[in-house]
Amino acid sequence: MNKVEAITWKKFKDALLQHPELDLLIQYADGKFVDAAYHITEIKQAPITSVDCGGVMNAWTEIIVQLWVPEGQQQLRSMKVKKALSIVGVVEKMLPLDPNGTVKIEFGNSEFDTRQMFPNEMTADSESLVIDLRPDAVQCKAISRGGSCGTSDKGEECCAPAASEKPKVELKNLAIAAEACCTPGGGCC
Repeated sequence: MNKVEAITWKKFKDALLQHPELDLLIQYADGKFVDAAYHITEIKQAPITSVDCGGVMNAWTEIIVQLWVPEGQQQLRSMKVKKALSIVGVVEKMLPLDPNGTVKIEFGNSEFDTRQMFPNEMTADSESLVIDLRPDAVQCKAISRGGSCGTSDKGEECCAPAASEKPKVELKNLAIAAEACCTPGGGCC
């Protein structure tokens, strides 16, 4: 499976702005589309800070567009792109969205576990703008930095932070110190 390139909020929104009069269709698997009755229930901005297995701190922002299909509601056509943009407008009045944030679409139904997916391609024809979604893949950031993942033939772990000298710890016999403290005149009471 090929890794999907993340799309920024700016690029995603710009694609929507180019096609306001089209129907907004969302394909969540090959040949499977989110039901036309879907709603955009919320747009979340999630700042992520992590430390990977190599001890490197990482930070990025995700913009998550959550979709929901109400049970029993049916309609023939999906919402227009301009309707989605009006929801974006409401959100951005209260929450300025990071233009460089990574876009994910969150969706699930009775046949498809809820998950966050990347917009893979956005294609337009005369009637519709189709957002093709693809799942994210788990990865080791050490590999993307040119390292390897696992253990070398010397038993060294690739992802471990650089070895540093361990501090020396002075051990004291606390039993003797406690006895000295807790004797008459020792000052512990």
